[in-house]
This record gives sequence, structure tokens and C-alpha cells, in this order.
Amino acid sequence: MNEPIRIGSFWSNLFKPPAEKSEVESIICSMPPFKKLNQKLIRSLLRLIHNRAYSANEYIFYQGDPGIGLYIIISGEVLITQTTDDGERFDIALLKSGDFFGEVALLDEETRSASALSLKESQLAVIFKPDLDEFIEAHPKEGIQILRGITQIIATRLRTLNQDYFNLYNSIRAK
Repeated sequence: MNEPIRIGSFWSNLFKPPAEKSEVESIICSMPPFKKLNQKLIRSLLRLIHNRAYSANEYIFYQGDPGIGLYIIISGEVLITQTTDDGERFDIALLKSGDFFGEVALLDEETRSASALSLKESQLAVIFKPDLDEFIEAHPKEGIQILRGITQIIATRLRTLNQDYFNLYNSIRAK
């Protein structure tokens, strides 16, 4: 009879291909603050991550809350909103898997400038500022790379905002 050959678990584990990177690790490795870190430091950084689950229509944080960390979307959708003093809400950005937000909180001690609302069931990875501060203190050279990467993100967002403002100004002026 031609029965299929079965390989016992010992052999299947022995010849198993190397494990693929986790989704969180892949996202972290693609982010400018962490792109240049070696694998050992990435593993150390991954130990700092706290996983959080949010239901649909659950706030992750509110405008005015203390800024305590960087959020990375593993799955789901997050809406970033800002509310005026009159109570009018403006949608700023819709973020999906692989996106991140809250990076400014890693640099300053200020409150949140916007709210974050989970639109769908969402899985987020969070790096809290005190944990990252300890990591940077333990690895100062790499800490400079991380801070440069965060600064690069903020600078890019500021340039985009400036261009949007300029385009809006020109469109109003042209009327």
C-alpha cells in the first residue's frame, strides 16, 4: 500500500523553517524610529510592548488626557478627532493596521492634542514613555536613532500640514 509517509514531531520540528516575524515585530521594524535597530535590540523593545484590545466605538484616549505612549495598530481602525472649545468634533485621520499614533507623547510631557476612537474591534500594541525612556537610557546610541526617527515622523507630518495649510489658503484666496 502507498500510505503517506508520516514524519514524527521530532523530525518536523528539526526541519521546520525558521519562524516568521510576528506582525508586531514586522510593523516595529518598518517604523522610522526603530528601523535601524539590530535584532537583539528589537527583541528587547518587543518586551516593552503592552497589548491592548478595544471594542468598536471605545475611546483609547481623550483630548486633554496625559500623553503616555505610542500606539501601533495591529488590527482594526482608529479615528483621530479633535474637538473645538464649542464642542464641535473634527475628524483628523482614519488609521488602519500598520499605522501608529501618539508618538509626540514619547518626546514631551504634554496632554493629548486629540482623541483616539476605536471604530472597529481593534488590537493595539503600546509602548509607554517610561519604558522607552529606560530603554534609551540603557542604549544611548540607539536611543539617539529612535529619537531621530520620531523627530523625522513629526517633521514629515508638520511639512504635510504646512503644505495643506498653504493649499487651503491659496484656494480661499483664489475665490
